[in-house]
Amino acid sequence: MSIIVNIEAAGYNVQIGDLPLSSLKEMVCSKYDLANTFILVDENTKQLCLPTFELIFAEEPEFEKATIITIPSGEKNKNIDTVTAIARVLTTGNASRSALLINLGGGVLCDTGGFAASIYKRGIDFINVPTTLLSQVDASIGGKVGVDLDDLKNYLGVFNNPRAVFVEPRFLETLNPREIRAGFGEILKHGLIADKDYFEIAKNHSLDYSAETALSWSKLIARSVEIKNKIVLEDPTEQGLRKVLNFGHTVGHAVETYFLNTEKPLLHGEAIAVGMICECYLSSAITGMKSNTLDAITEVISSLFGSVQLDQGIHGELLNVMQQDKKNQEGKINFTLLKDIGEPLIDQYADDTLIREALGFYEEFAVHH
Repeated sequence: MSIIVNIEAAGYNVQIGDLPLSSLKEMVCSKYDLANTFILVDENTKQLCLPTFELIFAEEPEFEKATIITIPSGEKNKNIDTVTAIARVLTTGNASRSALLINLGGGVLCDTGGFAASIYKRGIDFINVPTTLLSQVDASIGGKVGVDLDDLKNYLGVFNNPRAVFVEPRFLETLNPREIRAGFGEILKHGLIADKDYFEIAKNHSLDYSAETALSWSKLIARSVEIKNKIVLEDPTEQGLRKVLNFGHTVGHAVETYFLNTEKPLLHGEAIAVGMICECYLSSAITGMKSNTLDAITEVISSLFGSVQLDQGIHGELLNVMQQDKKNQEGKINFTLLKDIGEPLIDQYADDTLIREALGFYEEFAVHH
């Protein structure tokens, strides 16, 4: 079964379900010159996903003229140097302004490739083929593309939509359980900010991908895409409503940045899980979220993700990173918080003392669970 999610106002479609790659082939072959087509992969998707991708073009002799661009994987490579490297390959391959870049990979690759496409010769078309759960439900949708500046998350970027997004849930078979779990963090976030019933369904959903669970995965992914798309269509450049998608990310990005420079870096979804618990604590202090709701959300997230050590000695460093967050206004750290599940509140502020309390709440909970 194939589920089609149409994103008409943004000018592109997201196709989710059974073998949407055949639709991709039709689109690419009818609208683009394969000799002017470039496929961006990292070392993981080159090995695990590219063979499946190439199979759909097996009967197209011109496909051998397409160029494969390989970049190193991981958040540490989501930077302007990687963008420059992509641009150099595009230049060497004589990519014109009518060229196409296909991003075959996870969130880091879709963000980096989308940004490179957006600025190369002032913009060429790109298509996202997300291969991780995180990118299928979040990073490949919504038109935000960009890279990190040193340790500052997504500091360089633009708003620019892909020509299409093709989500093949079977790529989840290439992921290890940790990566599936990390992507699930964003699914839980979508439920928490927009749909209590969806949160209840998601928290009980199997994390295993198989033929038996394929349809339910497609439905889950489609619902997340619908939630994010509805928000993005109402506020494409994040002037207001779109900020609800930042729930968990102010603390989460700081945690992700801190651990990026340690021996055990966290995946994005793992850091956002920490952020959501801390920001639920802030919600209980600022917006009136009930204590039993705080406890229930914390139990769900911690049962899925376990705990990360955030001892008091690093709280100052985390605060320093939060103070650089691009969402801040007038020197105040900006949060999206929850009044209840499905009831987000944007532009909420907390002082350093309360933020330290939230980090302490997380640490205290982690110690006893």
